[in-house]
Amino acid sequence: MKSILIMLGVLVTHLAMAGSQVHEKVLDNGLKVLIKPDHRAPIVTSQVWYKVGASYEHGGLTGISHVLEHMMFKGSKRLAPGEFSHIIAENGGRENAFTGRDYTAYYQILAKDRLAIAFELEADRMRNLTLPEEEFVKELEVVKEERRLRTEDDPESLTFEQFNATAYEASPYRIPIVGRASDLEYLKVADLRDWYHRWYAPNNATLIVVGDLEPKAVFQLAEKHFGPLEPKQIQPPKVRGEPVQRGEKRIRVKAPAKEPYLILGYKATALGHAEAAWEPYALEMLASVLDGGNSARFSRELVRGTRVAASASAGYSAFTRLPGMFLIDGTPAQGRTLEALEQAFRTQIERVQRKLVAASELKRIRTQLIAHKVYEQDSVFYQAMQLGRLETVGLGWPLVDQYVAQLSRITPEQIQAVARKYLIADQLTVALLEPQPLDGKQPPSRTAGGPGHAH
Repeated sequence: MKSILIMLGVLVTHLAMAGSQVHEKVLDNGLKVLIKPDHRAPIVTSQVWYKVGASYEHGGLTGISHVLEHMMFKGSKRLAPGEFSHIIAENGGRENAFTGRDYTAYYQILAKDRLAIAFELEADRMRNLTLPEEEFVKELEVVKEERRLRTEDDPESLTFEQFNATAYEASPYRIPIVGRASDLEYLKVADLRDWYHRWYAPNNATLIVVGDLEPKAVFQLAEKHFGPLEPKQIQPPKVRGEPVQRGEKRIRVKAPAKEPYLILGYKATALGHAEAAWEPYALEMLASVLDGGNSARFSRELVRGTRVAASASAGYSAFTRLPGMFLIDGTPAQGRTLEALEQAFRTQIERVQRKLVAASELKRIRTQLIAHKVYEQDSVFYQAMQLGRLETVGLGWPLVDQYVAQLSRITPEQIQAVARKYLIADQLTVALLEPQPLDGKQPPSRTAGGPGHAH
């Protein structure tokens, strides 16, 4: 026990020291610049995070943030379509982008002496995108195909999309990141141009650089390339709060699939929205109690023990712009039904509500979770990701320094309290995937066998 406590102290200290090296500056045009030196390798990652994503969208324009992400590589006033990526590759770097509910981000990983190239290219496309019609038409088809492959032809993703649309009545978290098929069909390049001019500006972005660098030189470089860009007046999105749910919701999804699938989602809080500041951290610890590796309860008792589940997981994120959900999902084992799996999940929830997590179990989970956070610091890319996400959802990067310490203080009583408060039937949505024949002729390999949940 003493060795676990010593290890925990070392890990917390190590992570706090890693997070304390961040240097911050806001340029006159509103661009926030965060720099974190890490001299272990002669590389840097440069990331630009914009405060816009799927949760900023509305009916008729769903998927527009993601389509714009694709079009950011399709030419500016200076560069031809595809030239951005070609220049980065020519300089031995890697680049890509991603869209989420609360953000759109672009990144490059380069040798440290190539950072100026990334800055020059990103500053150019921040305000000088051309959005040519012919490129838009081609890229829109790419996004439509992406939706078909990753959502419509993926039964679990399709179920999860319909689950979100059922669970959230008003929250924009009901909007799929890839967009709805009908909205993509009618999207126009003029819509994209309006969206770009509305949200892509230095005062709606954060520039993050982590790696083998000297902060003063990087600030000067940022001022040179991004400083001349004009800010825009940004109108924050209107708050679309989620009304109180007044009873359990259930949905069945019929789609060609090999396996049935179950999701349980409980409306929960997030950092910045909780009645008590510790609640989101307790929810994260609760997720780890249920699904924190091979020795956690789901794996130990449902997959290897009773063998009711072929897979079972639990997840929660405290770092969101709006309140989200505590999610549980899984696939029943061969010969077991969704009804049996749902009951097994409910039994696990009732257990943590009724009985305190043992101190020894919590110490093991806490040490494992914190060690994982420390190991993530080995990646300059992930260090930048942490800073970018916290800044963009409005929580602020200094939370990096506090996060592990907050987790280390969570008690068994607090875990039980959030389980009793949030994991209740009136806040629950259940989704069930009922497999249909894959070829339209033969029955699926297994039947659903009863009510269930999907995720």
